[in-house]
Amino acid sequence: MSSDVDRAARLRELMTTEGDAVAENTRGFNAGRYESTGRLDDYEALKAEARSIKEDAIERLPELVDRLTEQVEANGGTVYLADDAADANRYVREVVDERDADRVAKSKSMTSEELEVNEALASDGVDVVETDLGEWVLQLAEEAPSHIVAPAIHKSREAIAELFAERFDPDDPPETAEELTMFARERLGELIEDADVGMTGANFIAADSGTMLLVTSEGNARKTVTATDTHVAVAGVEKVVPTVEEFSPFVELIGRSGTGQDVTSYISTLTPPVDSPVPKFDSDGNSLADGSGDDREFHLVLVDNGRMAMREDDELKETLYCIRCSACANSCGNFQSVGGHAFGGETYSGGIATGWEAGVEGLDVAAEFNDLCTGCSRCVPACPVGIDIPWINTVVRDRINRGEAESSQLDWAFEELVPDEEPGGLDLGTRLVGNYATLAEWGSRTAPIANRLANAGPVRAVLERVAGIDRRRELPAFADESFVDWFDARGGPAVSAAAATREAVVYPDTATNYVDVDRGKATVRALESLGVHVRVPDLPGSGRPPLSQGMVSTAESAAENVSSALSSHLDAGRDVVVIEPSDLAMFRREYGRLLDPDAHERLAEASYDVMEYLFGLLENGGDPDALRLPGTADGPGSSETADTRSGVAYHPHCQARTIGVGEHATAVLERVGYDVRVSDTECCGMAGSFGYKADYYELSMDVGEPLREEFGESDRVVVASGTSCGEQLDALCGGPTRHPVELVAPPK
Repeated sequence: MSSDVDRAARLRELMTTEGDAVAENTRGFNAGRYESTGRLDDYEALKAEARSIKEDAIERLPELVDRLTEQVEANGGTVYLADDAADANRYVREVVDERDADRVAKSKSMTSEELEVNEALASDGVDVVETDLGEWVLQLAEEAPSHIVAPAIHKSREAIAELFAERFDPDDPPETAEELTMFARERLGELIEDADVGMTGANFIAADSGTMLLVTSEGNARKTVTATDTHVAVAGVEKVVPTVEEFSPFVELIGRSGTGQDVTSYISTLTPPVDSPVPKFDSDGNSLADGSGDDREFHLVLVDNGRMAMREDDELKETLYCIRCSACANSCGNFQSVGGHAFGGETYSGGIATGWEAGVEGLDVAAEFNDLCTGCSRCVPACPVGIDIPWINTVVRDRINRGEAESSQLDWAFEELVPDEEPGGLDLGTRLVGNYATLAEWGSRTAPIANRLANAGPVRAVLERVAGIDRRRELPAFADESFVDWFDARGGPAVSAAAATREAVVYPDTATNYVDVDRGKATVRALESLGVHVRVPDLPGSGRPPLSQGMVSTAESAAENVSSALSSHLDAGRDVVVIEPSDLAMFRREYGRLLDPDAHERLAEASYDVMEYLFGLLENGGDPDALRLPGTADGPGSSETADTRSGVAYHPHCQARTIGVGEHATAVLERVGYDVRVSDTECCGMAGSFGYKADYYELSMDVGEPLREEFGESDRVVVASGTSCGEQLDALCGGPTRHPVELVAPPK
């Protein structure tokens, strides 16, 4: 695995050389996705249908492969089921050799990239020509794709013009996008004319008829099929669906999800061998050969290469639902900054790449980039088949951790100081971050001494060298009185249960309990002002930090502890109000993986984001005048500083957006009279511990740069719902950043 120093240097290089082009294109695709899917009345229903089709197809895969084989052979074609890349390449080489082919014209295919078909054929002296414009550009440049849909997304128009001038030395070098396209089209047309074999991939294949669906932007797949008399299609076994009718939702979704197009430029359905005659490009007269195309050959190479094992793996199985649309990459802040040359493995890139590379290449390949998935979950609603990509990344991270762990003489100390469920020898930085709840508790108990020590130069140098915590990132200061202790010291609830409109438990998440206690105090005041009986019990951490580090067993233990501790409150009918969005996301999403279904459903249904809860109270008769109105100052002696500005710049937490609670803060703030501007930037770049790590600090700041451009010079109150978002905004804009509840809570 690359060292941290090497990784940081590589990321820095890619941000400098490719970052601008990748960011412009992926952000454009992502914006287009929102616009295009927004025009669909039945978007969620289409996604559910597509998901159901893939689930069914993967479940019935052996049966469907047998059925497809029978049908293709009945059509006059041949099917070869390849065990792995070497087996697939051997068969393709034999077909090409039997045709005595000198050139293979090839349309875009990620599966062929996975197999390294080009290299295998080149070793036999065969000229392989990529006919997709982006793939051809990369073939000329001898570079790997950086995106699964737009492979040359990292190259600017100027770079492509320079490449063409260098390789072809044209009399009139093309410069504009149109000129470059026409230049490439002419040369590719000549190369296709001389090809002996055409090779394609397949987006989907119908088992009932042998019909293939090909989705392209340039129509080159059609050319490679019709211009040659031998068609070789290479596809993973997961591309098989039961019938042609199942193509429908995918046609609606794939272009919208990937590039923001309602329909991609070319949607081709072929039932090979196609029956059109082969063009005779060297004929002076009729350019079509005699006959109907009966002499055409068709070879379908269905590739296993680890897929059947993935199908039997409960955690990786979902990867096989992927339709290769790139929505996960386009919606990812880290990918937008560095592209697939960093956020990717041997073949695949983006969030889903971890599942593919772990299943096809192995954990060692996935380990090279797995940390770039921060678990922010923005890819989940973007995925047209609803794959839980963050969970796949988490599981793979857990397997990587366990594979790399080596016993250490310090294991006994960690077992005493930060007891967890992980094997001995786990990486020190991983273990420290994963046990942040324990460290924060001790930090609060020993504050302010702990705060002074943590920020001392020598200590920061040791933390960076030993635990990978970047010294440029300011560490949070621990409070000397926890939120739970403050609530007990004030005498507990100020509104009796008998007089209350509702009863609620405020969950004391780690950040609120030991660091940002003021937002906890504000939450209590806001709820009590609307007649809620509030309790703040001492509860265990949610398990978010260990889960972010791939410490699944430790997170599972935390989930069980939280569920058990809240059980009596749920029995009493109390609501659970959560201040930190990432913890609420644990209760609503991740606990579905960590708890039994009944326990998860019970907690998820009773849990609310604090601003969501306030919104519900106001919608059900609560008096907004009971909350703080813009311009209201705090009372004398308050430790909290009021901000009398009425303009708010609000950045919703990524997890809040995903679980659908990001808009409630805007609604509540506007209800009490604030003028709210919501950020267009989806990711702040901090992502919990990610932005603290020395190898990712600069990437974190680069991802957050659009947010600085939005809010850096703003005269509004900067507000964020998440702890890490607030820390990043403080670093980007100078701070202080406040939680929305602090603006609406009545003065002390």
